[in-house]
Amino acid sequence: MTTLKKGDKAPDFSGIDQDGLAHKLADFKGKKLVVFFYPKANTPGCTAEACDLRDNFERFQSNNFAILGVSADSQKAQLKFKDKFNFPFPLLADEDKSVINAFGVWGPKKFMGKDYDGIHRTTFIIDENGIIDEVISDVKTKEHASQILK
Repeated sequence: MTTLKKGDKAPDFSGIDQDGLAHKLADFKGKKLVVFFYPKANTPGCTAEACDLRDNFERFQSNNFAILGVSADSQKAQLKFKDKFNFPFPLLADEDKSVINAFGVWGPKKFMGKDYDGIHRTTFIIDENGIIDEVISDVKTKEHASQILK
């Protein structure tokens, strides 16, 4: 797992969202970008996290932030997730894990005594020039917006 930290240049990623539209780092130049990685669409923690960001979306916009969610789910799963909860931000369907691996959030995990590989719930805040301003690895799903907008 790569460990990106504050001050590092953000990976020059490119990914496809739930509608088949491409998004890349360069699209967000001049804006602050929140890239939040979550393990799986429509699961309780991921839903709480994304809904908290949705409920605070206007605060993000008024602070010049764009938001991008990323998981390894299919476009169809991301579309269902987005439509079900009316998210105002795109969700990348990173099935080949190219964005996930570029940010170094894929790796060994443990759940109920079982070891497996998966996405570590992590959020990167990238400044207007593509530099990582903050990495949040201790994500509080129900109050994630306040962790970012503190």
